[in-house]
Amino acid sequence: MVLAEHNHRHLVDISRRALACACTPCALLFEAPDTGQFRSVPDRYLVDPGHTVDDAAWDLLQIPVGVAFFLRHSDLDRLVALYPSPAGATESELDPSTWQTVLAASRLADLLRPDVEALLLRRIEGRIECYLVPIDICYELVGRMRLLWHGFDGGAEARAALADFFTKVARRARPPKEDDRP
Repeated sequence: MVLAEHNHRHLVDISRRALACACTPCALLFEAPDTGQFRSVPDRYLVDPGHTVDDAAWDLLQIPVGVAFFLRHSDLDRLVALYPSPAGATESELDPSTWQTVLAASRLADLLRPDVEALLLRRIEGRIECYLVPIDICYELVGRMRLLWHGFDGGAEARAALADFFTKVARRARPPKEDDRP
């Protein structure tokens, strides 16, 4: 899986909830938080090894797969929870207070830049991994899973691609520092 190693940057179109490609000079014009309809997607990968998201918290989410991502949507003025599925990105319809309860278990949730970054969680082998990542890689993962998914559980190829994706995220991620505020 490529993991957003493109020769160009991405912008988020806030009103359409869509990604657009941009050259680096153009993307730089949209790095400020209040730049209107578009926001530049940063290239920040953080990990929270001290998070306290556990199986009980995951069960509160009622997400049927082992991967979910959360982003703050400024236009809707709320948190959005999504997960990859054979149909694409599926939005969770849970009460926002449930998401807040779960997200309070990681310091990364407070560092999220609205619209352009996501808190990415993966439940695997009795543990939960917690990352802050650029939103474009979450949608890259969704697209890849949609293409590779076979059968009820996704199949061997989808599982291998998911494992590869998270290996690459883990390699790029670092613990947050004091200057990582949004």
